[in-house]
Amino acid sequence: MTLPTELLLLGWSTVLLFAYVMIQGQTATRDRGLDWNAGPRDGEQKPLGEMAGRAERALKNFQETYPVFVALALGLAVTDRTGGLGAIGAWLWFGARIAYIPLYLFGIRYVRSLCWLASILGLLLMLIRFL
Repeated sequence: MTLPTELLLLGWSTVLLFAYVMIQGQTATRDRGLDWNAGPRDGEQKPLGEMAGRAERALKNFQETYPVFVALALGLAVTDRTGGLGAIGAWLWFGARIAYIPLYLFGIRYVRSLCWLASILGLLLMLIRFL
């Protein structure tokens, strides 16, 4: 039995989430030091540098749309509405989220915003298929 595209990408999206978290964690550790990372992180924190700040904001942005993707992918699967616009939307969301992080990290304006918009369009396509 082959998995529907939406569920396959749901599985891969967890890998993508871990990548976002690891990039954010590594850049913050580079700026704040290993002692900060290993410690309880109480008190005032040293400000993040440019790259770590971008990684943190990119992760937060990912976390804003990720629950919607999960809900739609599962909703499409349990209602047997996978495929078609839903699969196209899932691929669009997933591909845009992969492209988004390097665009954000390297400060590429406008293209990054278009990438975000593409990810939202992907979610809308999934929603249309669900409804």
